[in-house]
Amino acid sequence: MSPVTQASATENLDAAQDAGPCADAPVEDPPAAMDDLQVADWLLENPAFFDQHADLLSEVRIRHPHGGRAISLVERQVLVLRERNRALESRMAELIRIGQDNDGIGTRLQQLTRDLLRASDPAGLPAVLLDGLQSGFGVPQVGIRLWGIDGLQSPFGDDVSADIRRRVEELTQPYCGPNSHPEAAGWLPGAGDETASMAMLALRTPQPSGQPGGALSHTFGLMVLGSDDAARFQAGMGTAFLERIAEIASASLSRLLA
Repeated sequence: MSPVTQASATENLDAAQDAGPCADAPVEDPPAAMDDLQVADWLLENPAFFDQHADLLSEVRIRHPHGGRAISLVERQVLVLRERNRALESRMAELIRIGQDNDGIGTRLQQLTRDLLRASDPAGLPAVLLDGLQSGFGVPQVGIRLWGIDGLQSPFGDDVSADIRRRVEELTQPYCGPNSHPEAAGWLPGAGDETASMAMLALRTPQPSGQPGGALSHTFGLMVLGSDDAARFQAGMGTAFLERIAEIASASLSRLLA
């Protein structure tokens, strides 16, 4: 088909307008001279153009995105839709995987909570917690220190410096990042020499019921998780899971304060 001239386009537009509303809106005459962005904007504003010139969809040839051959606009649109579909399928698979991972985490949290509740001797709770994190969650390095509690066995009741206590008091959420706290890293297996990343979780007792917001108070310990993988605990990572771990650990270990 020969190219559509401006005169024939105008005649078609006049005929379409005389015939009544055949599309959402009448097609306006394009400006005499347009750049590529103006052409794109004009087509978006005049979708009825392709209703009146439907044959152009199959006759206009454009370059295939993955090869040198020319294809029609319709074929190109099919390719775009296929690529979008593949992207959506990939995203859906990722969401399913995340959901399955979260289900697994929930199951392990339940198991850890059950083990802590079953402990008849409060003095053994730190060891139960440490074992549960290592075996249930695959955390290779765990260190726990508690203060203000008499009669704790080593290493859980070992002395902690005032500097560490001050840092823990200032934590508003778990710290995640590189091994930048030598004293805390020293509580881990190997004294922190094999620790590339770490997480620090403050242990605090809940305020009495009835307090606004359920805020936490009275810091009495610190739990340190470490890994030889620098990407295991990264700055900026989500901490919701770690916060749940800290809440469960704090609630169980607070029995030692009684």
